Amino acid sequence: MIDPYRIVRHPLITEKTTNLRDKTAVYCFKVALGANKIEIARAVEAIFGVKVARVRTATVHGKRRRLGRIVGRRSDWKKAWVQLAPGSKEIELFESS
Repeated sequence: MIDPYRIVRHPLITEKTTNLRDKTAVYCFKVALGANKIEIARAVEAIFGVKVARVRTATVHGKRRRLGRIVGRRSDWKKAWVQLAPGSKEIELFESS
């Protein structure tokens, strides 16, 4: 099995994802571009010790960027929304003091 930490890169913490997490127990992560929904669910379950009910994914296309005359492009990346099963504990993204 692939290392779960190579599949789930890091959580995406924005105002929108924070509201989504508080209301519906859906967490958003930046994941490996080649990972599928089954691998993402298994990685989140292994890392955080929770039960995953549903995974939704989207590929975010990189933006075009310029540096003077040279036009470049940022890399594409994948975003995953992971919904936890009812009765599952919450994921602690930051340590409590």
